[in-house]
Amino acid sequence: MPAISRRLLLPFAILLLGFAGFGVAAYMLVSGFQQDQGVAIGGPFRLSSSNGGEVTDADFKGHPFLVFFGYTHCPDTCPTVLFQMSQVLKAMGSDKQIKALFITVDPERDTPAVMKQYLESFDPRIVGLSGTREEIDAVEKAYKVYAKKEPGKGADYAMDHTAIVYLMDKRGRFVNAFNLDRAPQVAAKDLDTYL
Repeated sequence: MPAISRRLLLPFAILLLGFAGFGVAAYMLVSGFQQDQGVAIGGPFRLSSSNGGEVTDADFKGHPFLVFFGYTHCPDTCPTVLFQMSQVLKAMGSDKQIKALFITVDPERDTPAVMKQYLESFDPRIVGLSGTREEIDAVEKAYKVYAKKEPGKGADYAMDHTAIVYLMDKRGRFVNAFNLDRAPQVAAKDLDTYL
């Protein structure tokens, strides 16, 4: 082999190894991204309903449903979201088989009775759910919800929490974060496509 060819062989081999390494890194990155996209949101639960008794995730399957985590002492975000949700449900019409869940992140104060009274100001299809701290922690984990008690005086404290409205399909699988920041008729038409 001529000397000039041998000198070119080493850089060419390094270039080929570089391309191979880049290909492996790209595959690992895309593979990891796809795994992240497949992270399950939601899952089985058994909680106390503001309508009385216990309910499970299976009680809401067969129809799409919305899920929002909040608390009754929330000064702004929670009542705003529940109002928007009520407007969308009203725009859909009372004959539509759809529910919305308001799951407390503050079960120490939000008993089913407190939730029931609080939700009287909103659409009756919004069901309040509460439970023990352990039950709520498990549901928060399943839905990838962040919730943390902020310092306050005694029972006068706030909760910092995720404010996403989750759209779940008829089988109880996460579809996407549902956008309520639009005209209720537009959001209702979007939601109607999942019935």
